[in-house]
Amino acid sequence: MLAIFKRELASFFSSITGALVVTVFLLLTGLFLWVIPNDLNIIYNGYATLESLFYIAPWVYLFLVPAVTMRLFADEKRLGTLDLLLTRPVSELQIVFGKFLAGLSVVLLSLIPTLIYVYSVYQLGNPVGNMDMGGTWGSYIGLVFLAAVYVAIGVFASSLTDNQIVAFILAVLLCFMFYSGFDSLAALPSLSGLRDAITYIGIDSHYRSLSRGVIDSRDIVHLSSLVFFFLFLSKLSLLKNKR
Repeated sequence: MLAIFKRELASFFSSITGALVVTVFLLLTGLFLWVIPNDLNIIYNGYATLESLFYIAPWVYLFLVPAVTMRLFADEKRLGTLDLLLTRPVSELQIVFGKFLAGLSVVLLSLIPTLIYVYSVYQLGNPVGNMDMGGTWGSYIGLVFLAAVYVAIGVFASSLTDNQIVAFILAVLLCFMFYSGFDSLAALPSLSGLRDAITYIGIDSHYRSLSRGVIDSRDIVHLSSLVFFFLFLSKLSLLKNKR
């Protein structure tokens, strides 16, 4: 598994993919938070808070994460190297985990430079340091778990096809469904009796809960369960290819 992780991580940064993901994420969030006049702009908003970052980030990752994961298995299938990989002395689950961890590492690397935003907002507070640090770190934890779910979904989507574009589109649709789709579904009048149950399945309510700075084990368990669920589906997909 470690060898697969190192190989995939090296391939991300030997090409433009890794640097592009980090650059695009920082560029988009930086423009919305500091440059473009809008309700999310920290300067125009006048409050020492990073709530805007944690509102924008899930939507940016909705497209960036599938762009990272779309090639993980689809490229192996297209090049015919997946069959060779499956003959190696590693289990399907180890292969899936190795690729998942590599994809997640690339995504999380894009978060590290945003600590500059934390420092900037901290200094902009009146007085200096007048900032909800508990909510900020809780939001970062929530964003890490959200990114992990997105990557697991992307790995699963990539395991289903040998076409990177199809894998990308499928991952975007599934990520959107789990981030926002279940909430929209729960809002339908005909499903009002199941509203809480439907909302619980999705990501957003758990992400918002963590963003308040309250680390609830139920949110952690649910998001972790989604990660393992999609990784397990990826393993089943590989087993199907192995036959």
